[in-house]
Amino acid sequence: MTSSTERTVPTMAYGNQPAEREHRLPTALRAPVEARTWRELAYLLLNLPMCLIGFVWTVTMLSLGAGLLITFIGLPVLVLALGGCRAVGYVERARARSLLWLDVEEPGPVRTKSRGFLPWLGGQLGSGVNWRHAIYCLLHFPWGVLTFCVSISFFTYGWGLLTYPLWRWVFPVYFGRQGLQVYGDGDRHHGWWLHTPADLLLCVVIGLALVALLPWVVRGMAHVDRMLVSGLLGPSRLADRVTELESDRGAVVDTAAADLRRIERDLHDGAQARLVALAMDLGLAKEKLLEDPKTGAAMVEEAHGEVKVALQELRDLARGIHPAILTDRGLGPSLSAVAARCTVPVSVTVDLPARPVPAIEGIAYFTVSELLQNVSKHSGASRASVDVWQTDDRLMLHVYDNGRGGASVDAGSGLAGLAERLDAVDGVLVVDSPPGGPTRIAAELPWRV
Repeated sequence: MTSSTERTVPTMAYGNQPAEREHRLPTALRAPVEARTWRELAYLLLNLPMCLIGFVWTVTMLSLGAGLLITFIGLPVLVLALGGCRAVGYVERARARSLLWLDVEEPGPVRTKSRGFLPWLGGQLGSGVNWRHAIYCLLHFPWGVLTFCVSISFFTYGWGLLTYPLWRWVFPVYFGRQGLQVYGDGDRHHGWWLHTPADLLLCVVIGLALVALLPWVVRGMAHVDRMLVSGLLGPSRLADRVTELESDRGAVVDTAAADLRRIERDLHDGAQARLVALAMDLGLAKEKLLEDPKTGAAMVEEAHGEVKVALQELRDLARGIHPAILTDRGLGPSLSAVAARCTVPVSVTVDLPARPVPAIEGIAYFTVSELLQNVSKHSGASRASVDVWQTDDRLMLHVYDNGRGGASVDAGSGLAGLAERLDAVDGVLVVDSPPGGPTRIAAELPWRV
């Protein structure tokens, strides 16, 4: 049996980063002219005007609002100050998205428990997102000044000294000087003037060193900017979790309602209708037993057959709700029973140290059951396999078939509904099914015992 550390499952790619291309030049040589360096340098140079705007607005409006708190006007002024900080944050997220390739989600609007001006005012003043935007505007000011000064200095001195031999001629032609003066009193006969071949070589060496160092300095400072933007200008983790739980709750409610409708439909159209017909047949048989015992006995025999069919339908319905074999024996035997009903030969491997909680166990069972139904109906496969194991705090499911492929989790497909059910319990569904096959579907569920 393969150990859990050796198993491989499809992974999901995140982000919209361009694909990496192979380069013949080493990173140190191509970094100064890469597009990333110029984008991040532009971001750092724009830090100065943006930090000035944000700092001046925040300090001015917060001071004004705090000073006017003795009157009622101070509260709306503070709300206006926070709204301006949110506007600065919107621009900063857009700037980071275009120049740093950092995609930060927009924070949601401030929610209030009741309607009205005063609850809205209190909600705005009590919003952690608003105050984090204000903190960003204050912290970004010294950082923006520092990054602008460092970036412009490295860029100017690096490229200026590297190309100095190309433009040194402007000094003797237009200024009557031999070149740049490193130190001295301005007199052409005193001090150090950069004009000899050794001076020009020194300038090129120093400039080349600064140009080579520039990309790494820029990337380091841009990384700090990424942390500031993602940490202070994005939605809070609590808000994200609340939104996720609300979405999951809706998915759970919809799933439960759909299951109840299915059970009601199966009972109404199947077992209930058959039992009603059975009751009528037994009533007629009761009357016939007195008049024509032979015909009555035949009708009772027929009713007995109907009882068996109704019992089988009720068993199938109960198995669809929660199979008894899953409760009694766990995932291994129950999945083997599901695989035995599949039209494709299926090998099942279950390697679990213990049984998970019934809720997770049931979701895992129905996930594999639905995936194997898809294999039977749509894959055209000749063989399939199911692997179940536990790694760290996750229950892993892996279903493979060698069919025609083409499965996806697009909206409207059965896999999309399955992914929503898994997401409702913090699970993940990943599908790798290229056209022509094979199909590999991996599911993760939280491991709880």
